[in-house]
Amino acid sequence: MDEKAAPIKESGEERRARMMRKRKAIDLMELSFAEDAAAFASTDEYDELGFVSPIDWIRFNCHMTSGAAAASVAVGRTMDRLPRSVEAVSQGEIGLAHVTVMARTAEALKDRFDERPLIEYAREHTPGKFHFYCQHAKHAADADGYAETEADQAQSRRLSLSSWIDGSMVLSGVLDAFGGAALRAALEPLAHRSGEHDKRERGQRLADALVELASGGPHPASIQVTSSVETLLGLAGASAADMEFSLPISSKIVERLACDCSVTRVLLDSESAVIDVGRAKRVVSGPARRALAARDGTCRWPGCDRPASWTAAHHVVHWVHGGTTDLDNLILLCHRHHWMVHEGKWQLVRSDDGRMLAIPPTVRFGMAAASRPDPQPEPFGDEGVDGDAGYDSSS
Repeated sequence: MDEKAAPIKESGEERRARMMRKRKAIDLMELSFAEDAAAFASTDEYDELGFVSPIDWIRFNCHMTSGAAAASVAVGRTMDRLPRSVEAVSQGEIGLAHVTVMARTAEALKDRFDERPLIEYAREHTPGKFHFYCQHAKHAADADGYAETEADQAQSRRLSLSSWIDGSMVLSGVLDAFGGAALRAALEPLAHRSGEHDKRERGQRLADALVELASGGPHPASIQVTSSVETLLGLAGASAADMEFSLPISSKIVERLACDCSVTRVLLDSESAVIDVGRAKRVVSGPARRALAARDGTCRWPGCDRPASWTAAHHVVHWVHGGTTDLDNLILLCHRHHWMVHEGKWQLVRSDDGRMLAIPPTVRFGMAAASRPDPQPEPFGDEGVDGDAGYDSSS
């Protein structure tokens, strides 16, 4: 009686090769699906079928998340601008995740989009690293647009605290890139396991770290920002700056952080060589900081009374533009008003009698119709105006 032949055991190399072939086939099928999704999204069929949007129909009928459905439509709409990406997928050089990032970048840059340098980077790097690289490309092509996106993000920040009947609290919120990076930088050192006996899950450790931070924990936050000199100067074509725990940030945020902030700054020249590493401490500290606090007392923005301990030292003429770190060139600004000067495009000028005047931007910041001027409100001084010109200084 013949014995059955033992099955041939598959090698790991064969399994890995099969996985890669299947992944390429899936990506090619996803590209084909994206074409159909974009074509469907260009019609009104979804409305006739009783759905609120094409994304909604795709999500429900194709069993996808809203984000995945929207990504497919974005890829399909831009595929005619991505011939190199499509070819790279067919060769197995990049995956669908790369193409999704490429499509979002093409949408953002419009006529300034150039696929050639991006595809070379995509072939050699993961989708995550490629996403960061594309952020730099967006900043280099349109620094103002990049900063406006950050400003819109900051305007969407929120935090809610809700108490349950048993006394526990639920936190829910969204922070902008810098706020999120600052929070993570503060929490991460406190969220490490305390030893082998520490069986807490990561979520529990982060929750405990937040409570420790709120209770006056001993570990100050430190964030590293790496920027080129061209970025700090706001020169056209400069890439964005890298910040720990965050996507790349605009030159406007770098300028604010360089003004007076508890970050470690690393400056690079045009050849990416390190030319300066600033210490993780305030630019204005010690006796100068105390003198500034004694002189100003509060945030110097007209009508704001945030105490000195809640403020940063702002250079009226930024040091990168030749301003000095002398008391005559320094004022205290709270976080909100410091943001308004650097990212919000407001201007602070000192009147002949020493008062600070806040000059609003001449265009609607962060809106699509940025070229349409707003009505010009009168500048207001330290005594404020009725209703603070519609701005709540406590926000």
